[in-house]
Amino acid sequence: MNNGRFSISLHILTLLDSFPNELVSSEFLAGSININPVLVRKEISNLKKHGLVASKEGKTGGFMLGRPSKQIRLSDIYKAVRQAPILGQTRNSPNPKCLIGKQINKHLENLFDEAEEALIKKLDKTTLSEFTNRFS
Repeated sequence: MNNGRFSISLHILTLLDSFPNELVSSEFLAGSININPVLVRKEISNLKKHGLVASKEGKTGGFMLGRPSKQIRLSDIYKAVRQAPILGQTRNSPNPKCLIGKQINKHLENLFDEAEEALIKKLDKTTLSEFTNRFS
């Protein structure tokens, strides 16, 4: 998740929450985020898969929230876009004869899991609605 998907998705959802009675186009969303509409549509596709966004097809179509913003927690968004642990994964093969080396990966994995759990717990305390209200 270290590639910006969370911030892009949160930006998209915050915009959709800011226009609750309108269908919002990917071009409008892309203009606010300052990225290509194709990237916005890719993120929206994932958000739709997780029930966070709904859409209407056609010329007058666009996107809206898939459920009320008071029911969407920032942790839901994080989980929807997460691709890898926040601190990565241990990929090294330390010396198994070393006191530290033979145990480091296990302890690093525990540390990384605890850090991610703390992040999710923090994000779980805020709804999309509360986040959007910061812009009022």
